[in-house]
Amino acid sequence: MRVLLIGSGGREHALAWKLAQSPRLTKLYVAPGNGGTSEIAENVAVDPADHAAVIGWAAANAIDFVVIGPDAPVVADSTIATLPIADTTINAPNPSGDLSTETTLP
Repeated sequence: MRVLLIGSGGREHALAWKLAQSPRLTKLYVAPGNGGTSEIAENVAVDPADHAAVIGWAAANAIDFVVIGPDAPVVADSTIATLPIADTTINAPNPSGDLSTETTLP
């Protein structure tokens, strides 16, 4: 499974560390990532605030699963609603305050 983790903080480092342990993982990318995530994943120069860039990059790299680490892109920007990547599952905090939501887009 090819995974794109969005974010650059300590939460994303912890998520990357745990995701990297999965036997189902074939490739882990973090956008934009940080020094710690570069040790366990491939950081990519994609601005999480540029939704078109995220969508294009994920589609071009056959991403199967997107994890949105920070709360702000979901609550303020509705990133999860603007990621129409075919056959991609997205896991992220949701605006209602629940811990996470998972959406598979057609």
